Amino acid sequence: MNAIDMAIRAAAANITLNDVTKAYDTETVVIPPMDVELRAGEFTVVLGPSGCGKSTLLQMIAGLERVSGGKILIGGREVQNLEPKHRGCAMVFQNYALYPHMSVFDNIAYSLKVSGMAKAERIERVGAVAKMLGLADYLSRKPGQLSGGQRQRVAIGRAIVREPGVLLFDEPLSNLDAQLRHDMRVELAELHRRIGATTVFVTHDQVEAMTLADRILILNKGRIEQFDTPKAIYHRPASVFVAKFIGAPPMNILPVTGDGRVLRLADGQVAAEAPLTGAYQLGIRPEDILVSGQAEGRAVTSTLRFREDLGSHAILAAELGGSVVRIATPFGVDIPDHSQLSLNLPPARLHLFDAESGRAMPGVFSAH
Repeated sequence: MNAIDMAIRAAAANITLNDVTKAYDTETVVIPPMDVELRAGEFTVVLGPSGCGKSTLLQMIAGLERVSGGKILIGGREVQNLEPKHRGCAMVFQNYALYPHMSVFDNIAYSLKVSGMAKAERIERVGAVAKMLGLADYLSRKPGQLSGGQRQRVAIGRAIVREPGVLLFDEPLSNLDAQLRHDMRVELAELHRRIGATTVFVTHDQVEAMTLADRILILNKGRIEQFDTPKAIYHRPASVFVAKFIGAPPMNILPVTGDGRVLRLADGQVAAEAPLTGAYQLGIRPEDILVSGQAEGRAVTSTLRFREDLGSHAILAAELGGSVVRIATPFGVDIPDHSQLSLNLPPARLHLFDAESGRAMPGVFSAH
């Protein structure tokens, strides 16, 4: 661990939002009142669909957007009225925002030069960052002579050379192809383990969220749907929104009606036993549905409509209770189209949600 690693780890600060709001007018409220704490040294991913307010939230932390109300504290210090340069944050943008006429060295060193740091110290610090990011052989090149992944590393280097306690990433991998995104995810994870900065990473890509985050904050229309570990969010979604947003394919959601003894699908088939009455939404992940009586659980009948062969496995789409459910099966299982399927819905893998609010109702079935 070098001096930059130690300085950033020591500077890592928690971020607290107290009743923070953002509105452009009385009818355009982007972020309703929000209370949340992001722990020092943690990698937090802010995840949600386009227009949910995730980039606005990041920019309010950075100081690029003014809050409409509430307080933002970084390391216990109120910062909502401070200029960005005084907040102890560094930001990496989606479009890299590099100076095309400057070398890699000058791009990374620019903020240090503006701050008045001595040339010898600038050279030493940029050299350490370049070595850390695999850029030592490219310091004399211009951004136009680099690959997309290399330009992204330059942008990261420009951020961490300032030794910030908070690193902010605004969809930094969205302009890269699939292989580069994978490689950069690995590099970012390794970088975070090394420097330990408080990191807030905005994305709409659930793969990035699940693979990078210590905790994921899921936003829906500016409101927090769930804030938990990737494992908890996948296996214990707090709402139908989360259940359908996380997973590829997402969780199957089926409308059911309780008669006080069992839950029935729209076609009358019994999906599960539960002492409930009224309308609910029943959830089960594609990989948890078992075909043709492979395990205990309530069996229901469905009709196979089509299949997607993905190499390692296949996804079956079947009609069940007036809805289409997706079932993950091992590749090579030979089931003709339009076959009648007997599906098992293991009780321990079922999720129940309130029909009106969409919120999870834990404890109805066996623990996951």
